[in-house]
Amino acid sequence: MRTASARRYLMCPPAHFAVTYSINPWMDPAKPVDLQLALAQWEDLVARQRSLGHTVELLEPDPALPDMVFAANGALVVDGRVLGARFAYPQRSGEATAQRRWFRAHGFTDYHLPEHVNEGEGDFAVTRSWILAGRGFRSSPESHAEAQEYLGRPVIGLDLVDPRFYHLDTALCVLDDSTDTDVMYYPAAFSPGSRDVLARLFPDAVLAAEEDALALGLNAVSDGRHVLLPQGAAGLAAPLRARGFEPIPMDLTELLKGGGSVKCCTLELRD
Repeated sequence: MRTASARRYLMCPPAHFAVTYSINPWMDPAKPVDLQLALAQWEDLVARQRSLGHTVELLEPDPALPDMVFAANGALVVDGRVLGARFAYPQRSGEATAQRRWFRAHGFTDYHLPEHVNEGEGDFAVTRSWILAGRGFRSSPESHAEAQEYLGRPVIGLDLVDPRFYHLDTALCVLDDSTDTDVMYYPAAFSPGSRDVLARLFPDAVLAAEEDALALGLNAVSDGRHVLLPQGAAGLAAPLRARGFEPIPMDLTELLKGGGSVKCCTLELRD
């Protein structure tokens, strides 16, 4: 059986969540959002995280920023150091400023204002020794070197090639960050060379089928034992259990309309 470790997360209520523009293939302004259902689903996620012993800090939502619920995109925190985000699209740029204010108000004094486009944990995933970094649709390749220089950890670049998986956290999930071995990912989201790199680094990875990847099943959060993931990704349950993890399905169907799920809502504060 795997061992869970207590985590600290930053999350933002979807009080103003709406799909009023389209900056990824999942977003369709013609499909209305049920805001009360989105809030209820998000609150269930927060309650589940807290029931597992994790701390959830709250970021105040801004009515001008409907995507703020996807807090993971606003920063990357490693060893108490905060690499801020620089969003690719102007519709989300204000989120980086809101998160920067939160970090400074809550004692995170080591904050780096980035020069290059990166979208936080949307495109950065942390293992014990490495930072896996996505590029191709949002974060720029230059942001990888910037992250490595600031955070002092090796950064491994991975090329995303399917626009449906526009962030790394839609195509890959680190299951246990106390190791360099436990991940799950969807191979077809990556270029052939990046698939070869992943296969070499993680020969025993859980490989997601297209059906589970399209349910955003890889947009998941793990504490080393419990894996919170979208309920539509039912095919991932058995391989996760076979490796000693406990999958916990979550219903975030309303937030999926914005192109995000469990992980997009959850920024880990590694302090």
